[in-house]
Amino acid sequence: MSPFRRAFLGTTVAACIALAGAAHAEAPLAKSQAPGWYRMKVGAFEVTALSDGTVALPVDKLLSHTTPAEVSTLLARSYLKSPLETSVNGYLVNTGAKLVLIDTGAAGLFGPTLGKLVANLKASGYQPEQVDEIYITHMHPDHVGGLTADGKAVFPNAVVRADRREGDFWLSQKNLDAAPADNKGFFQGAMASLAPYVAAGRLKPFDGATDLVPGIRAVPAPGHTPGHTIYVAESEGQRIVFWGDLMHVAAVQFEHPSVTIGFDSDTKVAAPQRQKNYADAAKKGYFVAVAHVSFPGIGQLRTDGKGYRWLPANYVSAP
Repeated sequence: MSPFRRAFLGTTVAACIALAGAAHAEAPLAKSQAPGWYRMKVGAFEVTALSDGTVALPVDKLLSHTTPAEVSTLLARSYLKSPLETSVNGYLVNTGAKLVLIDTGAAGLFGPTLGKLVANLKASGYQPEQVDEIYITHMHPDHVGGLTADGKAVFPNAVVRADRREGDFWLSQKNLDAAPADNKGFFQGAMASLAPYVAAGRLKPFDGATDLVPGIRAVPAPGHTPGHTIYVAESEGQRIVFWGDLMHVAAVQFEHPSVTIGFDSDTKVAAPQRQKNYADAAKKGYFVAVAHVSFPGIGQLRTDGKGYRWLPANYVSAP
């Protein structure tokens, strides 16, 4: 090879390397996440997990029947710390005959990092107008806020179902008036979120254990709130149970089911309710879907000493 050719190639290679390095160094950060939905089959049903986003919670201060130091130690074992980025998840169940949404996210009621559920529902291939029924586990703002936008129903064709005790508590003006100042927002958020559905006669309470549509039933699980409800979906011998706020912090409460959280209205009822459902899920091996376990929040439980181990659902690219 001639000296001229060697010099030319060397200069060209050096220039290409410099250009490539400059391009990589100057690429701006994307600062965005993939669309927050995940789909799986449960028998003939299609279940789509929908992310409403994450919110940083000071769980070392919120959890009770433990200490901040113990919480910090347990979080650190999972390479986590407080404040903990906590998922807010909703779930869409297509039975083939009905499209059912379980919880609706927070919209603007729980800070600026949430409110993504409807956008993710659309990204998953559905539209709010297609939702037939909405099942509310409980009426805390991060579960009902997504029902409305600018005072109007986001799901114009849907009937909303919730346990009667839940509505009687959170939609009561008397209870709002009697609530401490820092709790009034919970009542006001529930009232505003449900208002268009109440006005249209599309809030349909149920009483306790109830079959709602073929394959989905409501099961009382009070403690977190007076009418807190879990929903069981079964198809072709397979089952998934939507736990709502039966638990909140996976790194702590699976290993220590007795740990409760400040959002619980009755911790003496909430802890045994959690233990009962943990034991049933571990014994029978069905899937559970949890509002505040890291998205998509779907997995199974296995007993592990006096506690439980969370086994996230195995990823499947084409359900």
